[in-house]
Order: sequence, then C-alpha cells, then structure tokens
Amino acid sequence: MLSGAFFISPGRWRDEKFTITNGVGNVDTVNYDGHIRIVSLAPSVTSILLALGVGREVVGVSRWCKDVVAVGRRPTVGDCWKLDVATVMKLEPTLIIGSVPFAPEAVAKLLAEPVAFLAINPRSLNDIENDVRILGSLVHRASGAEKLIRRMRSEFGKVRGRALALASSRRPRVYCEAWPNPRISSPPWVAELVTLAGGTNVIPAGQRITDQQVAEANPDVIILAWAATGSRAKPSNALRNRAWKNVGAVTNGRVFVIRDEMLNTPGPPLVRGARQLQKIFQRFATSSD
Repeated sequence: MLSGAFFISPGRWRDEKFTITNGVGNVDTVNYDGHIRIVSLAPSVTSILLALGVGREVVGVSRWCKDVVAVGRRPTVGDCWKLDVATVMKLEPTLIIGSVPFAPEAVAKLLAEPVAFLAINPRSLNDIENDVRILGSLVHRASGAEKLIRRMRSEFGKVRGRALALASSRRPRVYCEAWPNPRISSPPWVAELVTLAGGTNVIPAGQRITDQQVAEANPDVIILAWAATGSRAKPSNALRNRAWKNVGAVTNGRVFVIRDEMLNTPGPPLVRGARQLQKIFQRFATSSD
C-alpha cells in the first residue's frame, strides 16, 4: 500500500474544477466557486482542518472525532467501517475525506455518489506533513498549512532537544502496541516519535506480530495505545502474559497506557503523544541510574 496515497471518486465536486497529482502531497490547482462542505470520516482529518481554521466548512464528522478535538454540535455520521451513506448525503457535502483503511462496502457506496471522495494514508511524519499541505490547499489555507507544519516541527524539536540532553542515560528499548488481538504494533510514525522522544523502537512498526517476537526483543518499556479505546487499554494483559514473563518491561512493571488518540491520530495530537512518551522514558532513565 502506498504511503501518503489517496484517491478521488469519479463523482463531481459540483461544477468546480480541481487537479490533484500523484498522491505524495503535490497539489497543482484547486479552484472552486462557492462554499465547500466537507464531511470528515477520520479524527486526523478533522484535527487538521480545525487547526487550519476551517470549522465552518466541516459540516459532519465521524463518531470518533469528538474524542480527539472539540467538534461542537456537528452531526456524526459513523466512521470508515460503518457508515450510513444516506445520512452523509443529507448534509449535502461537496467533499468527503477519510483515511485508509476503509471497509470495502463503505468505499463502494461512497464511490457511487456524485461527490468527491479523498482518502489519505500516511505512514510517516513526512506523510502527515504532506497531508496537511493537501488539506490546506483544498480549503485555500496553504499558508496556514505551512504554519501548522512549522508549529508541529517546533514542538517535536523541543522533545528531541530534551532527549539529547539526556543522552548520557541509556535509551529504553520500546514496544508500542496499537491492538492486542490480533497483536498489532503501533504505526510507523509512532516509531519515529519513540526515537525523537529518546527511546529505541525494537519491534517492526505497523504490523501484525507475535508474542514470541516481543519476548525475543525484550523491551524495557511497553506502551499500550489501543485504537479507539481512549485510555482503556489493559496493562494486566501484558503483565499476565506467560510468554512475556522474562521481558524486562513486565518484570519491572514498566507497562504504560497512553490515550490512543495521542499516538493513533496522524495530525496535531501527535505533539501531545510525543510529550507523553518522553515523560515515560525520562522515568525509565531516572529509575535506571
């Protein structure tokens, strides 16, 4: 699957014209007459659009968006997996934006409607910046998008700087988990956040993995950020896992929960996630001295 990829449905964006290039963040022209009406099917998209100051254009959101950003009284329309397309179309959107993966049935129904549909698929922090640029161009906030990117880079830079200041301490070996059954490691951008926050990611990112892989990697710290669960991930699942009885993170009780939206929302919320990771790693450095 292409990183940063997206696609647009055959549906028209009303009578307006737009041209989007190869799916890696290049937007050639975006011209429209009148007001854009966007339905966002992903918290990451909503967080970016609202950060760009285009709340008026966002007329509907997914049921998960309220857990990530203040969406007010905007109607909710399900999500990328369970979607009432008729409810979406009642909002008269000119553009629907979501993120990969989608339920195939939901995609098929959206593609049958006379409305533009865009899906983003970031894998890295660079992809996320490209998505900010794409969305900024679509809503005529290109300069605002660059400002948002600079703000995020600045905050990530502060986290990286604090990590370098602790360079004399051993970097913790880290496993971040996005789902327990089947066991899935956190997305690749989380691995990047682990590194800039002062840790070392020891499990392949964004993949289905086994208990044995984690046991062999022997992480010092385990981070649980289970998708769509808020802070309800269960450290006991790791602490009681017999396959992990000799894993350092388990024997030393270093299994932590981070609210899932801080690591699983590829947009501005990742800044908070990076800070949370660093707090945990600093605790490890202190206890290891």
